[in-house]
Amino acid sequence: MTEFRNLAIIAHVDHGKTTLVDAMLWQSGTFRSNERVAERVMDSGDLERERGITILAKNTSVRHKGVKINIVDTPGHADFGGEVERTLQMVDGVLLLVDAAEGPLPQTRFVLQKALDLGLPPIVVLNKIDRDDARPAEVLDEVYDLFIDLDADEDQLDFPVFCTDARKGLCRHGLEGDFNDLQSLLDEIVATLPPPEGDPEAPLQLLVTNLDYSDYLGRLAVGRIVNGTLYANRTVGIAREDGIFEAKVGIVYSHEGLKRIEVESAVAGDIVALAGLDQVTIGDSLVDRDDPRPLKRIAVDEPTMSMVFSANNSPFGGREGRFVTARQIRERLEKEILHNVSIRLEIVANDAFEVQGRGELQLAILIETMRREGYELSVSKPEIVIRDIDGSRHEPMEIVQVDCPEDYVGVVTQKLGGRKGQMTEMHNPGHGRVRLAFRIPSRGLIGFRSEFLTDTRGTGILNHLFDGWEPWQGEIPGRTTGALVSDRAGKTTTYALFHLEPRGTLFVHPTTEVYEGMIVGENARDNNLDVNVTREKKLTNMRAAGADEALRLAPPQEMTLDRAIEWIDDDELVEVTPSAVRVRKRVLAANQRPRTRRGAA
Repeated sequence: MTEFRNLAIIAHVDHGKTTLVDAMLWQSGTFRSNERVAERVMDSGDLERERGITILAKNTSVRHKGVKINIVDTPGHADFGGEVERTLQMVDGVLLLVDAAEGPLPQTRFVLQKALDLGLPPIVVLNKIDRDDARPAEVLDEVYDLFIDLDADEDQLDFPVFCTDARKGLCRHGLEGDFNDLQSLLDEIVATLPPPEGDPEAPLQLLVTNLDYSDYLGRLAVGRIVNGTLYANRTVGIAREDGIFEAKVGIVYSHEGLKRIEVESAVAGDIVALAGLDQVTIGDSLVDRDDPRPLKRIAVDEPTMSMVFSANNSPFGGREGRFVTARQIRERLEKEILHNVSIRLEIVANDAFEVQGRGELQLAILIETMRREGYELSVSKPEIVIRDIDGSRHEPMEIVQVDCPEDYVGVVTQKLGGRKGQMTEMHNPGHGRVRLAFRIPSRGLIGFRSEFLTDTRGTGILNHLFDGWEPWQGEIPGRTTGALVSDRAGKTTTYALFHLEPRGTLFVHPTTEVYEGMIVGENARDNNLDVNVTREKKLTNMRAAGADEALRLAPPQEMTLDRAIEWIDDDELVEVTPSAVRVRKRVLAANQRPRTRRGAA
């Protein structure tokens, strides 16, 4: 049983987890790179590469001195915490990665709390040690403070410390000394982390912690064998919530580097992928038919944010997508909740579905994925999930950590204060940047990120983390600006847009097709304004000096999916198609909107 080590790499977003896994892969000879540079081979999805974040947890393995080290690369963003909670069930230890300049951030606390609760031994790695503003000694003190704050026991506090430059594949043991390759870190993993406990002769126990999909084999169940030996083409028991059923395991895959290798059997301690089990879901256990011993199901934190997905009923509906009906959207969402345990689905109406998740980013990623698959849909403004606790309304709270230049502390504090935020901490190390911590209702953060980036001229960093439920905090003011709404269908003209520019910020280019009720800009005032963006200049046979000068327009503000979701108000929707993101009023006809508003009031 000493030939395995199961390890999860956990950290805050963008602290270098995937880059370090890359370095381990090419230094162990598993993956050969032409140059010693990180290629982030683990971020295989298009969205992951574009956004530079890990969205789905992924398995790989390296061999070091005869020991197979199974490595799980986990997401760093709080919205994908469901992925982290599942993967920690598969491993016997964690590698906690902390940026040597930024120090522990909110998601560092979240993932470390989960690891310590499970009693997993940690190895601490201070990454990005080559940064000019690196402060390894201070950051290590902050890490110790975090461990103590999370009630770590003495064994967990006695962790080894490494400094790394993951991009170059360099490492050293402790805070001082010379840099070498990652062999010393791999040696420490083998020496410090316990081998998996389990008896290959005992009755079979395997907890399904992830699902994958193959075009040729269908659904693949991923999990770690806790006890027993698993054989290909054998019948096993599947312990579900409603009983134990029999099913036949088809092919058994073990992870070898970046590939899955087909094996005849796998023993306790290994992480495997299984084909042929089409009925299995996350949290189910594979057990021995004659002596079933189900494992405890995975518990995942409840969702805090919801959005309503519906079929696109705009005048442009059905033009650009392949899957446009409510039935197709519902089938896709039901497929999503099978392998994404942190998402919930409720049917609101025949053509409307409430999707609950951890945050705006998680739901935006789901919408973007569906859009790229050819789906066309409308989505509503994000709303928080309300809980009834002891007969009173409770809402989710967040810990917000802001890192910004000193000049912007006033405006950030003012904005968050107006959104019911309470400052809990302020730290000024004297480098020109200040770190602030707030406790704020989750709904106070809806639409705040783009406002924050504008206020700090793009220099601020904002991180947040779920922090329990509190009684309703009172009303929070929403968007203070109105919308410029097209009052007819047609194509926008430069002439019309030029005369609308003083009214506010435009979202559309000239010659863009619009329809009645589509939002074409943001009004500088707080009221909505119906405008004619298709108006053309009236031509006469009279000439005047300067009459035909070229009209110059400022570049419109491109409405990305993330920005549109943050920007819209309660009476507005985001229309998402494979080729466009549009913002529209829920009621398109201008003469019916006042009546609807009165009814809502």
